[in-house]
Amino acid sequence: MLGLSRILINYQENPVGIEKIEQVGWVIVSDQKHVIQKNYELQISRDEEFGELVYDSGVTESGESAHVVIDNESLKLQSSTKYFIRVRISAKDGGPSEWKTGFFVTALLSEEDWKAKFITIETEADKDDSRGSYVRNEIVIGKRVKAAYAHVTALGLYQLYINGKKVGDDEFTPGWTSYNKHLLYQTYDVTDYLFDETWEEGSVNAVAGHIGAGWYKGTVGFVRMRNHYGTRAAFACQIAVEYVDGSRETFLTDTSWKGTYSPVLFSEIYDGEIYDARREIPGWNEAGLNTENWADVAAVPFGADVLSAQSGCKVKQITEVPAKRIFQTPQGDTVIDFGQNMTGWIEFKVKGRSGDRVELNCFEVLDAEGNVYLDNLRSAKETIIYTCKGSEEVTFHPHFSFQGFQFVKVSVYPGELKEENFTAYALHSDMAVTGEFECSNPDINQLQHNIIWGMKGNFLDVPTDCPQRDERLGWTGDAQIFCRTATFLKDTYTFYSKWLRDVEADQTDEGGVPHVVPDILIGKSSADRLMKDGDHSAAAWADVAIIMPWTLYLTYGDTTVIERQYDSMKAWIGFMQEHSVGNIWNYKLQFGDWVALDAEEGSYFGATPNDLTCTAYYAYSTRLFVKMAEIIGRTEDAEEYRKLYNEIVDTYQKTFFDETGHMNVQTQTAQIVSLYFDLVPEAFRQNVVDDLLRLLDKENGHLVTGFVGTPYFCHALSQNGHTKEAYELLLKDDFPSWLYQVRMGATTIWEHWDGMKPDGTMWSPDMNSFNHYAYGAIGEWLYRAAAGIECDEKHPGYKHSIIAPHPGGGLDYVKASYESVYGKIVSDWNVDGNRVTLHVEVPCNTTASICPYNATEILDSCGLAFEETREGYRAEAGSGIYEITYLME
Repeated sequence: MLGLSRILINYQENPVGIEKIEQVGWVIVSDQKHVIQKNYELQISRDEEFGELVYDSGVTESGESAHVVIDNESLKLQSSTKYFIRVRISAKDGGPSEWKTGFFVTALLSEEDWKAKFITIETEADKDDSRGSYVRNEIVIGKRVKAAYAHVTALGLYQLYINGKKVGDDEFTPGWTSYNKHLLYQTYDVTDYLFDETWEEGSVNAVAGHIGAGWYKGTVGFVRMRNHYGTRAAFACQIAVEYVDGSRETFLTDTSWKGTYSPVLFSEIYDGEIYDARREIPGWNEAGLNTENWADVAAVPFGADVLSAQSGCKVKQITEVPAKRIFQTPQGDTVIDFGQNMTGWIEFKVKGRSGDRVELNCFEVLDAEGNVYLDNLRSAKETIIYTCKGSEEVTFHPHFSFQGFQFVKVSVYPGELKEENFTAYALHSDMAVTGEFECSNPDINQLQHNIIWGMKGNFLDVPTDCPQRDERLGWTGDAQIFCRTATFLKDTYTFYSKWLRDVEADQTDEGGVPHVVPDILIGKSSADRLMKDGDHSAAAWADVAIIMPWTLYLTYGDTTVIERQYDSMKAWIGFMQEHSVGNIWNYKLQFGDWVALDAEEGSYFGATPNDLTCTAYYAYSTRLFVKMAEIIGRTEDAEEYRKLYNEIVDTYQKTFFDETGHMNVQTQTAQIVSLYFDLVPEAFRQNVVDDLLRLLDKENGHLVTGFVGTPYFCHALSQNGHTKEAYELLLKDDFPSWLYQVRMGATTIWEHWDGMKPDGTMWSPDMNSFNHYAYGAIGEWLYRAAAGIECDEKHPGYKHSIIAPHPGGGLDYVKASYESVYGKIVSDWNVDGNRVTLHVEVPCNTTASICPYNATEILDSCGLAFEETREGYRAEAGSGIYEITYLME
């Protein structure tokens, strides 16, 4: 049996709203081993029967199944059009397969195609107001409709309605970008929303938008500034209708529309929402409404040159979490516990008289006495207020505000409180699950759960850092250290690619990279006691501009992201080069090994000197840039920056190593980054490893690392022959450790190792998020080392995998899988004494090297030819399923 399970266009299945086809891929399935694609046929058509072909590859001799490039110029695609795509393949030992079919819908393919105006009823006097507003118009459909597509965006947040129905299931559109440089619009198939059954006389259809302040003009940032991008929230919509007779018509937002304020009296990202149902307007989004008292809208100037289409990875209401219990605190507050820290909103049912109110205050944790704890929210209110209009039961959730919470204090509620009337929904960017991990240790399984929920809570359109307090910013450092873990857990290509465009858009003229992206700090952070004028270009934070494209290349095998981000990456290397002195890089405010436990009392800055951490990242990023320059054929740059890299490494080694072959900075982090970034002279490597073990032992086997050292700690141990110590570090369950948080009842990753102390008291109200994914970077080690699923840098995208599991830690088994662009990779092992059974699955059209760590004898090779090498046993495998048994030390 030979077949295809899915077709991916730009790494998405059936995308709606693409500007061009960057690459096409497909997943091959077969019950045979050693399946290698011989050729493929790919067709694109206007019709589902493939009678109107616009592209036909013919039988193409190629083994490529993940990055097939199509000449978009030869396609001559039309805007706002649905196309069908199908693929079939032959393998070297069989075929052809059956056709596998998918589709895609184009966005607006040129800047000139965007005609809609941005419209609003707000004036400059409303700049400090965060009310919701409605805009609407009616359109007449005079012919029978074949297809209709809406292209929609806003300066602020929007919800689109047609004939009373909300279009799509996306939330918080158009998302958060550097609006004035990069604004997304979404495309929706609205064919089934339009009335055309009376087309002979013309069918009247209502098109309406609900608009909120959102990130565009609302309060964003811990210095509590607003109007970062503009002062008036506005809406833009363009509906392209194709009729059965082949003609087309476009309907646009313009100044003929009408508007009024909505029942959303206030809605902000941090502070929640106030909604008065008594102000509802029946039929506001339906045809036939009398809008005589509605206001005329005004057009807001905004250039179409910054618009780009978003075809996937939009925020959705994804996971439902019912209320677990309702209880009274010692202080007498009524609290609902949802049992899971999350990001999203609470949906509730209420039945009350006109004027009755519901007031809910969201928060993360209870204090040591079991009472409501709000201090770590800082100034964020996280409050939902709803005013009833009548006696009927209604269901409500916020429109333009999300909360970070596990608990909710019910300050006001008419009637009897019942658990079934309250449901929480997690909202986050919609990304397919790619990784699964399970082991025999329930605490590690809970840690894995916490890592996943930390990612869910902080991947709401941008990679944020704390979804509960008055921050929720796209910190580049957090994104950098977690990005490899994230790629194992979910399909992050579209999410990160979108965000990287804003990294580039917000770089300074010199190439500096902001601390947060989208940037709202540069030139605005002087009010903050820490930042003042150091509001960009911190090592390990700004290096996301290099490390994230490299991570996406490794994970997907995709050179597009390198080419797209190349200028941005080169500019960042140039910035470090310009501001380094004798190849030692340091610049203004540096976070260093942020919140490391070896910091001085009362300080956030770890003990490892900035000169070392900055220069280590300078070398590491330059090395990765050289590799990427070579990959896309920029040989002159590769040669130039390889020379620079060698000079930086030489300076690093002369500066931070003494004549005895030891580092002159004796911190855990100094040893870790030197080892992981390969900055140690080979003759000194064992010294550095021994010093790291000594420093670990000095802390009774505990880490004292912060943001720079923690992500690489277990790697630095296991990659240097100390998997036993890596497991021991992972399995610590007292402070400070990953499992300490688990034992304290955490359901997400915390910002601080001791965010909550054993007695229930808090680390600090100033900066103490209980949903902060950064330290979840240990998840990468679980997949890459414990399970042993590793990509081969020479054959990225898991075209060739390295399966090198590291049993240990007293674990009886590990079950792990990763859904690559070629298909699912599986590495399961279980241990009985010193006997290991390893189950491996290698996807079609790929190969793998199977390297059982510390194996002393292969008992059952499953037909593979294992060879003994200096590193241990190794066998090369084609696609298929393998059961291997071996003895280990």
